[in-house]
Amino acid sequence: MNTVIKVENLSKQYRLGSVSTGTLSHDLNRWWHRVRGKEDPYLMIGESNDRATKGNSEYVWALRDINFEVKHGEVLGIIGRNGAGKSTLLKILSRTTAPTTGSVKIKGRVASLLEVGTGFHPELTGRENIFLNGAILGMTKREIARKFDEIVDFAGVERYVDTPVKRYSSGMYVRLAFAVAAHLEPEILIIDEVLAVGDAEFQKKCLGKMKDVSVKEGRTVLFVSHNMEAIKNICSRGILLQHGRLTDDNEVLPLVDNYLRLVQKNEIIINEQIFTGEGCQIGQTRIITDSDIITNGDELIIQTQFSSYDDKAYSVILGVNRNEQVSFLATSFFREEIPGNGKYEVRFRIPPYLLNPGYHTIDIKIVDDTGNFTAYLHAEEVLAFTVFDDNVRRGNKYNKAWGGAVSPLLEIDWQKI
Repeated sequence: MNTVIKVENLSKQYRLGSVSTGTLSHDLNRWWHRVRGKEDPYLMIGESNDRATKGNSEYVWALRDINFEVKHGEVLGIIGRNGAGKSTLLKILSRTTAPTTGSVKIKGRVASLLEVGTGFHPELTGRENIFLNGAILGMTKREIARKFDEIVDFAGVERYVDTPVKRYSSGMYVRLAFAVAAHLEPEILIIDEVLAVGDAEFQKKCLGKMKDVSVKEGRTVLFVSHNMEAIKNICSRGILLQHGRLTDDNEVLPLVDNYLRLVQKNEIIINEQIFTGEGCQIGQTRIITDSDIITNGDELIIQTQFSSYDDKAYSVILGVNRNEQVSFLATSFFREEIPGNGKYEVRFRIPPYLLNPGYHTIDIKIVDDTGNFTAYLHAEEVLAFTVFDDNVRRGNKYNKAWGGAVSPLLEIDWQKI
């Protein structure tokens, strides 16, 4: 495949607290060095872009020595924490700001959706802005008119298409802006996190459209998002930015895992609350594992403390939820009853490769042991943790997110008949 974007030694420097490049004395100093054939003196100073620390220099590098290439038809995910330099990189690629050093080579027309309202004139109607954006992209009026109905239908703003966009809500703005960017046939589509403004149904629609323009139409997409599931589902490759530097360029699954390890390493959230119900109580619930970072290949033990104060027999139900949806339930009912009047420690063993990677929460429910499952106590989210993909089973065969609530390792055989 042909390379359509090539970024070499790209850096962007900003001066804190200043609208322009600096003071008149700084500009004169730059000019004096330039006429003598010397390097800009302010490129030799400055600190990395770490928003959480106080620095000693008034210059910061929003981006520093970035190098990567994007192939024709590729969907590239760009991830990183807030302030890592993602939006600055997209602004340079969209030519809305210039790099301090380095170069960007782009083949083809670029349509970008960087923030709400970008590229729209507030006094013009939705219809007029569609034609304006198409003209900027170099399309003829006839070409735009041919796409017009499709754009309006996708955005779902037909009733307001002849209303000035300054009266649109932020959600309507984004709907129309994405529809324009995706349907006016640019060779390269650049999307920042603005899709978060839209509702869930429209976000799903946009992600499907981005996949279509890449797979079916062969266009290149650059996508910035904090939604890792979206990144894994539509991107084939990604880059990770940290403090303005490119620290990882990889296939999307190992890249996302590396990023999640950075932001969620060893994060196991334990609810310290004591839950009390009818004649029973649940103490602290914890997770037992030999690993510092929980992967789907680890055996996990969920251990909870349970007390009863009467003669009833009880069963304990374990509920495992992934991304706020129930994955599975497990119960002690099918083993043996837990007699009343005592304090017990109950353990549930989760075998390797049952949990699908993602964010998990644990619920504990205490019910009677008669089979009616009358609930005496329901403790929600007593424990929360993230499961990462160890990529052992997957190998190099599949680099997308694995669907489903669980992904058990089944015994499978085959024979030719």
